Amino acid sequence: MTDLRGSLRVRAVAVVAAVLTVAAGLGVRAVAGGEFAKCAGDALYTVLVHTLVVLVAPRVRPARAAVVAAALSWAVELFQLTGVPDDLGRRSTLARLVLGSTFNPPDLFWYLVGAALAWAVHRALRPGAAAAPVC
Repeated sequence: MTDLRGSLRVRAVAVVAAVLTVAAGLGVRAVAGGEFAKCAGDALYTVLVHTLVVLVAPRVRPARAAVVAAALSWAVELFQLTGVPDDLGRRSTLARLVLGSTFNPPDLFWYLVGAALAWAVHRALRPGAAAAPVC
């Protein structure tokens, strides 16, 4: 029963983190524009993917969740090279938000920044994180 409670608590935190991440993304777009908003949005996209990974697999370790989030973000970015996301995005706002439209190599870097940020926060929030060694 304790394991179930722990999973539910982790999932609840992941939901709150996902909502805060989306709010941060919308906030950045509302206050800033241009390149800053785009780079922040790319990083936050991967943070959101990380929170969704934790939601699905609450016992996942921070490093594994970060790697999965970065890999999924990269996969979506590379998928844009096919032109399919652009075509889907013309027909669906949701598809455009999830898949983007055009490949942009610098996005790959910002996904790694988002994965590193999500890893650091996830690691800090884990039970017993204060006693865990850095390495």
